[in-house]
Amino acid sequence: MMLPAALLLLGALIAVVAPRLLARADWPDREPVVALWVWQCVVAAVLVCCALAMTLSAAAAWHAVGGHVFATAPSPVVEAYALGTAGPWAAAMAVALAGGGLWSAAMLVREIGGARARGRRRRADLLVRAPLMPGEVAVSGRLVVLESEQPDAWWQPGTPPQLVVTTAALRRLKGRQLDAVLAHEQGHARARHDWLLNCSSALAGGFPQVPVFAAFRDEMYRLVELAADDTASRRFGRLTTALALVELNEHRGVFGPCPTPQAHVPARVHRLLTPPDRLPPVRRLRLTAAAALVPVVPVLVAFGPGLRALG
Repeated sequence: MMLPAALLLLGALIAVVAPRLLARADWPDREPVVALWVWQCVVAAVLVCCALAMTLSAAAAWHAVGGHVFATAPSPVVEAYALGTAGPWAAAMAVALAGGGLWSAAMLVREIGGARARGRRRRADLLVRAPLMPGEVAVSGRLVVLESEQPDAWWQPGTPPQLVVTTAALRRLKGRQLDAVLAHEQGHARARHDWLLNCSSALAGGFPQVPVFAAFRDEMYRLVELAADDTASRRFGRLTTALALVELNEHRGVFGPCPTPQAHVPARVHRLLTPPDRLPPVRRLRLTAAAALVPVVPVLVAFGPGLRALG
């Protein structure tokens, strides 16, 4: 039974080819929301390949597992998978893939737990620096103003979520620039970008030797910012959003010759000032549909022998 090995090869092929195609394409920066969807579908396809390979390997290695997997399948379908011909490698593959799945779940739990712990610390710090007034009740979307000499603004997830802006940012941002910054942060919150970042960080941290997961994490951090920039620019204009980015980041030295942790900001400002043409709606729809089909391919491969037996 070579089907599990074929699924693993298919997953490896997707993991190698898809990131290269995306890196060479010129449309991800033009359509960051579509690019986010495509990346999620690519990673989902890789994970589906591993999950199906694990299931079929376990079914071939242990009769009890195979009985549950093919409990309702007709006899021709079971015979088409030739479970009895599996060698000793089937059990080893199933155990290795199951271990990888458990490790992925553990990394995700660790990442989410760490994010929540950091969120609790930030919220406690916010409560100390900006306490509620007597009788005031915390509400979702509450704007918190912090006294600080550093211009900054961010969205604080939690229950309830809060939008935080410093007094220095209020002084520096002019006119509709503050509205653009707030719209940017609200765009992150509405799209739940924090979940995307947590999942991508968990995969990259759990499997640092797998390039597709590292690329997935890096692209998520970049694309969510572009998507939030577009959310703000559609409401308040690209020039206003670009000027707001400059005002918030100029003091960090991001526009100088030396690289900084916010080195992506100049590229974002340039993108806002020289907006690329958006893709036609029909092409966006085609890309979205094509990406949705990528995780379906390993499912069709896995069900192929059974479908042929029924045909």
